[in-house]
Amino acid sequence: MNAEDPIGIFDSGIGGLTVAYAINKVLPNEKIVYFGDTQHLPYGNKSIEKIQNYSIKIVDFLLKKKCKAIIIACNSASSVAYQQIVKKVENEVLVFDVINPVINYISTRKHIQHIGVIGTNATIYSGIYKTHINNIRKDIKVSSLATPLLASLIEEDDKKLYQKGIIESYLENNKLKNIDSLILGCTHYPLIEKQINDFYSKKVEIISAIKYIGQNVKEMLKKDNLLHQQKTKHKHHFYVSDYTTNFQKKTKLFFPKSIILEQENIFS
Repeated sequence: MNAEDPIGIFDSGIGGLTVAYAINKVLPNEKIVYFGDTQHLPYGNKSIEKIQNYSIKIVDFLLKKKCKAIIIACNSASSVAYQQIVKKVENEVLVFDVINPVINYISTRKHIQHIGVIGTNATIYSGIYKTHINNIRKDIKVSSLATPLLASLIEEDDKKLYQKGIIESYLENNKLKNIDSLILGCTHYPLIEKQINDFYSKKVEIISAIKYIGQNVKEMLKKDNLLHQQKTKHKHHFYVSDYTTNFQKKTKLFFPKSIILEQENIFS
């Protein structure tokens, strides 16, 4: 690993762009290599074995790109494939998920008493947030709700998401009654954070990994002397397994310049 090597980030689609944007904001000197597995999105409704297999193949791809760190910018993959990825790389590169930054934040917030979690089926049914939270804070009540339609509709930029009140119908579920905070357990969900905040009239704290992961990555790179200190004009390189105009549009929204976008089918 060298400081000049890129940071690898992957997700099933556009959700990880929120993580890539957060990383770029905190670490503007770092080059990003991003892989969006648009061929298999969303991961949330896939079997554990498929998510693990897809994730390992993407990690192989990012290792070939000489990434010094790999960020699993997907809650579903973070929930069920993190350990396999860590074992795969064997300390060859740093590995980050999008769950631990949230848990670390919660551990310092004593005012949180009843926390809600929304995410894909894979993330919610893994029970990973409840397990991790109760390991550090047994006094916190955790109420989890699978919201399987959201990621796909956000990915497709489907107007039904807003016109038919799908967001509100999930948030009105009794499982989320009387929560004081809400974890956005999917990296797609920051794209609808405004609508969620409006629903709660900003009276519920919204917790998302993208608010903390940039600093977390920076601290670990600094600790291992892997921070790229010099300002460069490198172009971030974005890959997708299946090219879509919506991915291109969203990429330009977060990275309006200095990127290369191309299709790369690593699964054939």
